[in-house]
Amino acid sequence: MYFRLQRGVLRIMHRNLGDRDLNLPQYYNNRELSWLDFNYRVLQEAQDKNNPLLEQLNFISIFSSNLDEFFMVRVAGLQDQVKMGYDKPENKAQLTPKQQLDQIKIKNKENVDLQYKRYNELVKELRQYQVEIVRPDELPETLLQDLETEFKIGILPTLTPLGIDAYHPFPKLNNKSLNIFVDIDTRDDINSAIVQIPSLIPRFYSFNKGDKQYIVMVEDIITHFINDLFTGFKVLNTFTFRITRNADLSIHEDGAEDLLIEIERFLKERKRGTAVRLEIDGRQAANEDILWIMNQLDVHDNDVYFVDGPLDLTLLFELVDYLSNKLKHLKYNKYVPQIPQSLGTNNIFDLSLKRDIFFHHPYETFEPIVDFIREAAEDPNTIAIKQTLYRVSKDSPIINSLKYAAENGKQVTVLVELKARFDEENNVHWARMLEDAGCHVIYGMTHLKTHSKIALVVKRINNSLTSFVHLGTGNYNDKTANIYTDMGIITTNKEIAEDAINFFNYLSGYSLKPQYNKLIVAPFDIRDVFLARIDTEIQSHREHGNGKIIMKMNSLTDKDIILKLFEASCAGVKVQLIIRGICCLKPGIPGISENIEVVSIVGRFLEHSRIYYFHNNGEDMIYLSSADAMTRNMIKRVEILFPVEDRTIAQRLLEYMNLQLSDNQKGRYQDQRGYYHYIENNLSPLNSQAYLMKEAMDYGQRIKEENARPQVMSVNERKGWFTKFRNQFKK
Repeated sequence: MYFRLQRGVLRIMHRNLGDRDLNLPQYYNNRELSWLDFNYRVLQEAQDKNNPLLEQLNFISIFSSNLDEFFMVRVAGLQDQVKMGYDKPENKAQLTPKQQLDQIKIKNKENVDLQYKRYNELVKELRQYQVEIVRPDELPETLLQDLETEFKIGILPTLTPLGIDAYHPFPKLNNKSLNIFVDIDTRDDINSAIVQIPSLIPRFYSFNKGDKQYIVMVEDIITHFINDLFTGFKVLNTFTFRITRNADLSIHEDGAEDLLIEIERFLKERKRGTAVRLEIDGRQAANEDILWIMNQLDVHDNDVYFVDGPLDLTLLFELVDYLSNKLKHLKYNKYVPQIPQSLGTNNIFDLSLKRDIFFHHPYETFEPIVDFIREAAEDPNTIAIKQTLYRVSKDSPIINSLKYAAENGKQVTVLVELKARFDEENNVHWARMLEDAGCHVIYGMTHLKTHSKIALVVKRINNSLTSFVHLGTGNYNDKTANIYTDMGIITTNKEIAEDAINFFNYLSGYSLKPQYNKLIVAPFDIRDVFLARIDTEIQSHREHGNGKIIMKMNSLTDKDIILKLFEASCAGVKVQLIIRGICCLKPGIPGISENIEVVSIVGRFLEHSRIYYFHNNGEDMIYLSSADAMTRNMIKRVEILFPVEDRTIAQRLLEYMNLQLSDNQKGRYQDQRGYYHYIENNLSPLNSQAYLMKEAMDYGQRIKEENARPQVMSVNERKGWFTKFRNQFKK
């Protein structure tokens, strides 16, 4: 047996099931290595010829962006543990921090080598479309003068060479910045200098000759003209390098009178974090210089990556965007999110008084959610608006509506989560702006991140107050709603409304944790409900033989939940898991997880919705949530799990999960050794995301045809989102 302290209660959990030890490390995937496997699946999309060429480049860029965050947070944390002498194994695959770092290097080096191999292949493929990514000495002679002019006018004035000697110490280089190392013969000695490339100048420059377009990286341009920075001396050697720094620094909440100020201090510290990775353009580097830089940065062999191409391939986001006008046929066909089937052309407030309304983004437009807040802000019958914000867009229309509501006398309470990683600066800005507009702004709870997605609108209707609640799986972000798959429900259910009111009062004031009617709120409660529901499913299966669990999430890491799923599998319950990213459970192991199936879908959209289904002997119980089955979501975040009680919506969710489990184009299954493979069968090709786009477009077309005839619109319809949507069709 093992023991776990939960909310002051000593819980006793069983390690063994009969004579089977469910804690053996071979039954688990390490969290970090599983994440690298997910990032490899992202890279596979860059090799999928069914994706247009520019989209393949985009996936290479996504791979790089993901990896930057992985090093700044996960690898940085492991390195800190090693430095502190911490050598306790993690609780699943039982690898020590040092062992994890060693295996990360092996696996990630293979991934990065493959990334650059694919990048160089795609660069060659671009040539057939008259686009060439070249170095300056590969440009036609007639363009060299244009290149020199661009350098002297647009680049040279921004550069500051930093000599390194007794009077000039090694500079503090910015996180993720590009730098050029230079060896110079100063006649008396060989000296070194570093040229940091400013982040505000373009990463690449474009030159045209005839039908051909030449792309030249800024670091190659600077290197080509490097002698202009060291006139009178001879440049012996140059190479480009990049440092990734530890961004997983602690926010000291205790004693902070104003968390805004503490967050601003934290952001400054992040820029000065210790180096956790050194990337080097391996096409030109000298070993002795690299060793010297490693010593200056205190990085080791495991932290160094040599790459066969330009550093920081997140540049491809910008390059793809730049090339899209000329090569738009090499991008996905433009997809416009469609009218929500559950809403149709109805007014959102009128319809929600009659039944729950379901939304599935980005197949269905996020515009009704934006207008839910906007219309509430404009309606004189609205008394109060309360909302949680975790990540929002930089020009968020929802923020503007909240400001407008507060400025016009409505009670507006907004929880802005200042600790949302890498969005802290953005959220500090919004918090100050909302406060200035008269909103009541709260910053979350001490030591917990508020990751819940909930909005509450209180209106006076027929002389009584009515509450409208939106609950979702994803952020109130109108930009990411076009590329992340997420779900939400708007309801006027009285018990959920009461729960929403209590939830916001709990966050904003001083009160004991409420006893909720229907909402299940982490920390702890969501995990407890999952364990109880799985137990119930096990018991139901023993009685009826039809136990079934389906869970869709981003990641599964929580040991308690994994152990309970193993127990369900051993009891014969069929468990189907749709997990995009990290999965610490190995399925299909005889006698342990043989009744568990794990599928990962990586495609055009980022799978982000969380759905939890329990068959319950035909009395289906299905939930949506902001939470993954990760320990951090279970115990370190304020999350909401909410039931789907409308049977039409519940059936739609079940059909959706079965659709994803049948995806034999973008679906991969995990085998019992932890390896992922594309799903291959003799069934007709099925891409679940493409299927849902077509379904949504077919519905949108029917609505367009039904509303093609001129008609008199009601006042509510004239105010509604659908009018704008129909006008888009007319354009």
